[in-house]
Amino acid sequence: MTAFQCMAIPTETAERFRRTGRDDRDNAVRSVVATADGAFPCRHCLRLARPGETVLLGAYDLPRPRGIYWTPSPIFLHADACPRAEAVNAVAPIVRANPLVSVRAYDDTDLCLYDLGHVCAGAEIDAPLDRALTDPRTAFVNIHTARPGCLLSRVERLPG
Repeated sequence: MTAFQCMAIPTETAERFRRTGRDDRDNAVRSVVATADGAFPCRHCLRLARPGETVLLGAYDLPRPRGIYWTPSPIFLHADACPRAEAVNAVAPIVRANPLVSVRAYDDTDLCLYDLGHVCAGAEIDAPLDRALTDPRTAFVNIHTARPGCLLSRVERLPG
């Protein structure tokens, strides 16, 4: 597979959500206790919250794409500090654990590359993600939950 990294939200953003109780749209973040029957994917450590852990729910302004395809996304974030994910060449656990994900590739002008879009189980992400990352038109990929459409992680190709 092409060298890549799943990008977590910036630590500054996570800390601001926790410190101010406000999200990127100036909504009050909501506290939710993770349960065993739900998925609560933290966008900072890129892992699922364990049952009983408190997570925050708020709107996050995606850094890209900009322009026509831009949208904010609901995200969960551990209420307590967690380490920012930094794994290289590894699909984020929150992607693999999701029953249905959407791969969305964009070019360097932030236009969606529709022919590279793909919906599959998170456990089956490798081939569609590699297809998008090996295409020379792709500048970055966003992986979303396919049903509600929430951003799970941006994926960037690594040099070399």
